[in-house]
Formats: sequence, C-alpha cells, structure tokens
Amino acid sequence: MAVRKRSPLLALGALVAIVVALFLLRSGRKASPAAPASGSTSSEAPAAPGGGAGTGTRSASGAPASGTQAPAPGSAPKKEVLAELHWGSGPSELGRHRPQEANPEAPMSMAVDILGNMVVLDQTNGRLLRLDPEGKPVGSLPLTQQTPQDVAMAKDGSLLVLDRLRDKTVAILNPDTGALRGELPVEGKGIPEGGLVTGTFVDGDSVYVEREHGALVRIGDTSGTADPERPEIPGRPTRDGRSYVLASITDRKSGRVLVNAVDRSTGQHRYTREYRLEFPVMSITLLDSDLSGTLYLGVAGELTARSASATAQLGVRVFCIDSLEGKVLGQTDLPLNTLPEETFRDFAVLDEGGVLYRHITESGVTLMRARCR
Repeated sequence: MAVRKRSPLLALGALVAIVVALFLLRSGRKASPAAPASGSTSSEAPAAPGGGAGTGTRSASGAPASGTQAPAPGSAPKKEVLAELHWGSGPSELGRHRPQEANPEAPMSMAVDILGNMVVLDQTNGRLLRLDPEGKPVGSLPLTQQTPQDVAMAKDGSLLVLDRLRDKTVAILNPDTGALRGELPVEGKGIPEGGLVTGTFVDGDSVYVEREHGALVRIGDTSGTADPERPEIPGRPTRDGRSYVLASITDRKSGRVLVNAVDRSTGQHRYTREYRLEFPVMSITLLDSDLSGTLYLGVAGELTARSASATAQLGVRVFCIDSLEGKVLGQTDLPLNTLPEETFRDFAVLDEGGVLYRHITESGVTLMRARCR
C-alpha cells in the first residue's frame, strides 16, 4: 500500500492547534476550579469566617485533614449550659427553703471527679444529686449529717461532706452506695470553733479544712483516720503538686487583689502578685487549680462596661493565671448569684481545665461549664 505524505503546512497547523488548545485548557483551570467530588476532603479549604469551629476540613474520623487550617485558639464557645435543674424534690430537681425567720437555703456546694461526673449538695432534700459529664441526673446518695454545707471529691471517688455547725465533722462517703466510711472531727488543734472553717480540701489521701480563708489544717485521711497532730499548710495546694496559694483583697474600692504562692517542695516564697482589676471588688469566689497547675481566680464585683454606652453590671470575672509566675493567661465573665440563698462553693475547677459554675435563679439552678482561654 502506498503511504500518503503530509503537507508541511498541515503539520504546522496541527502543531499550532495543539499549543492553543493546551493554553486554553490551562487558563480555564485557573479561572474556574473544579468543585471537589461529593464526600471528598479538600486540603485547601478556606477558614470559616471569624475562625469558628468550622475552620478547616476534617477526615472521616473527625481529625483535621492533612494541610488544613486548625481552629484558632479561643475560637470555641467560652460558656456552655450543662443542666437546668428546677426547684422541687423530684429525681432531677433541687431543694429550696425560704423560712420566715432564718436564712433561705438552696444547694450550697458541688464537686466534680476526674471523669467529669458531678455531685450537687442538695442539703434541703437530704441528698447528693449525681450527674454525668453531660449534666444528666443519674441518681442520688443520702446525706448523713444535720447541716452539711460543703462537698469535695477525693481521687479514689470518695465524697467528703462538711458539717461545721452541728455534727462538726467531715463525713467520708462511698461514691457508689453513699455508705459512711468514717468521720473526721473538725474542731481541735488549729480549729477551736467549727464556724471558722471556710472549705474542705483533699490532697492525695489527706483531708484538710481551711481556717478563715487562710491556712489549712490536716484533720485526717480519706480512710477515716484522724490526724492527732493536725499540721498546717500555708494555703490551698495546687493539683500539680508544686505550690500552695492564698488570695486576699487589698483594696475593695479600687479593685486590688493579692495572690501569694509558696513553693511546696522547699517552703520558700515563690511570688506575690497584685492584680489591679479596675472595678470595685465584693469578694473572692474562687481560688483553685487544674491538673496542669493553672490557677483559677474568681472575683465578684461591679464589672467594667465593655463599651461607653453600656452600664456596668454585677458579675464574676474568672482569671486563668500561670501558677509559676502569676501571669494572667485569660479571663471570662459569669453572672453573679444575687438571690438571698446562702451559698458556700459556687465553683468547681475541672481537672482538664475550665470551671463548673452553679448559678441560682428564681426557677432553679443552672450548671454552666466555662473556659477563660
């Protein structure tokens, strides 16, 4: 068969056509990017407006996809309502008592364990109300004392309930059954009168009561064995085991608060920091730490308005503070409990960071989880 020869002009034209086609194809791709196929993950997804929780893309497992932009620090909500518990005596309600000739009462204290399970001291109904980490009531345990006011949790789950006025003991309860494991006397060396106690604290297996927001007295251990020596420590122990901390108000009107830290291993002074808050201070409502040692300082007062047109409001400002140097790492504001019900402990610090806050309203108790950074 004879082979037909191509004209040089035809070959040149074909080459030019191929070059033009390639140029147009590349231009079209730049001008109109193709949408990802359904269900695929883009590694170049744009950040969500404001750096919110939707920033970046995720793989099927929920982890950020390779090459995506992670959420900006602090982009998650700082406050979250876990539960709204109404007044009453039902399984998911809390007691409230308003006598004519005595102080009104509502739940005075609460605590949280390492898994996030919560207990609320419902002394009006004579029980501890238990809630899971999502705020769902999961049962209750009976109280064994006449006038309990504070509750704390040990690492082994034991519940420690303070009655400083009548029984004048710290009762140690089984977390599953509520059975009484033992009782530690409050009054004795270092605590001449139970009414001086301002809190119950657990450090390892040691049980302490605080004297007038100052030094802590060791009254025994979580097995129920009383300590006859009753030694003192200079402040509240941080959960990282490094420090003891104390806080005090130095000037209410100008809003000056002092925090002292003592090195736990040496007993030496670590730092003293004065925080000028620029609003009148009513009280210190929180001083505790998480497992990393970050301090949480809560101060109640007339918070400064955030804009010229807004008015100052009563609230609680919670600060995150570096435990080793005293540097403020962040803050958040929460509503202040202004109803007449007597209170003892409004906060519990979570081991992983953040706080649980108990806000009392006319309709009941709102449990909120909040972060300050």
